Amino acid sequence: MCKTPHTVRLAQTRTTFGSTMRPVRSAVFCRRLLFSLSLPLCSLVMALLCITPRCQAVQAESVTVLEGGTAHISCHLQNYDGSIVVIQNPRRQTLFFNGTRALKEDRFQMVLFTPHLVRISLTNVSVSDEGGYYCQLYTESTHHHVATLSVLVPPETPTVEVKQEAVEGGQAELTCVSPRSKPAATLRWMRNGREIPGDVSQKENGKAFSVFSTIRIPVERKDNGAALNCEAIHPALNDQKRIRHYRLDVYFAPTVRIVSPLGILREGDSLTLTCSVTGNPLPRHIQWSKINDTLPERAEISGATLQISRLSQSHNGTYLCQAQNNFGRAADQYTLLVYDPGAVVDPQSAVPYKAIAVVLALLVFTVICVLVVTIWCSVRQKGSYLTHEASGLDEHGEVQEAFLNGNDASQGKKEYLL
Repeated sequence: MCKTPHTVRLAQTRTTFGSTMRPVRSAVFCRRLLFSLSLPLCSLVMALLCITPRCQAVQAESVTVLEGGTAHISCHLQNYDGSIVVIQNPRRQTLFFNGTRALKEDRFQMVLFTPHLVRISLTNVSVSDEGGYYCQLYTESTHHHVATLSVLVPPETPTVEVKQEAVEGGQAELTCVSPRSKPAATLRWMRNGREIPGDVSQKENGKAFSVFSTIRIPVERKDNGAALNCEAIHPALNDQKRIRHYRLDVYFAPTVRIVSPLGILREGDSLTLTCSVTGNPLPRHIQWSKINDTLPERAEISGATLQISRLSQSHNGTYLCQAQNNFGRAADQYTLLVYDPGAVVDPQSAVPYKAIAVVLALLVFTVICVLVVTIWCSVRQKGSYLTHEASGLDEHGEVQEAFLNGNDASQGKKEYLL
């Protein structure tokens, strides 16, 4: 803001960047005017030529920078005449005095000092550097303007914390965490391109924020390995995202299936059984046994495989494979039937007992269906016969009477002839 002094300085010397301006000889000029002009006119000329001050002002630019970056703080000067320029930090500590360093802080550097622009730089910016930086111009009255420094803290790639294990038939509870950002980051869960609503919370972490997003989803065995994404969105990322990929880990009890060879086994052959096991976690120990008996001496177990060489009929029986984890137990069995080398065996008769049971069940069911249909048809036919028999009684009586009459006539005829 410009102010007019009450007195006129007829001779004044100002220093601008070390140079000296010549005194204005306003008094000599005014005395000459007094001889040719009247006093009021002289006063007007002096007001116009001698005492009108130059308007000085300072303006500052606010700046936003990423944490760890470099900030440039600028002070724009208007009609600068060499007055003192001071730059202060938010704690009102003087950083520079007319271009000279006043505070021993190597991160601050004087970049430019001209009659129009004063600029300093601040490297390795942190959130503690935020605030207003003062550009002050000392004239007959002090002018100042504040440059506000804002620091953005972009989020790092979020992490996923498992709050509740995902067990088949239950639910999984997962929390996505963005430990530090400013302003607070926006978190969202995604699965197959669709957003999963979550419970969002945040807490202050110094001048930054920690953000949490928790989801609870029901899970089944088929969800094991499903892909989930946690995305962090922030204005400092310029429409980019920080994404954490996560695979859903669903725990479930094991399943067991024995893989056996096809065809007929005879004495002297070898048998290889493989126990196929699934489960999460995958059972580490698989147990082979023989129901109501011990395993043959020639039986060899290697992990999930059972091998028996030089089979004999003494090896016949039911073999059992079992596996378990922390969430359950499962088993499967195989019935071994060994034939003599020279025996003639119908391959169809050598099918496992389970298959035979299924076939027998189907046959019994078919026989029952045939019997039911036969009985139903028989009942229908009997009812129809009784109905027709009742309706044909009268006709049958008439025929019988006519027959009797015919017999009587024949008998009379015979008597007449005799």
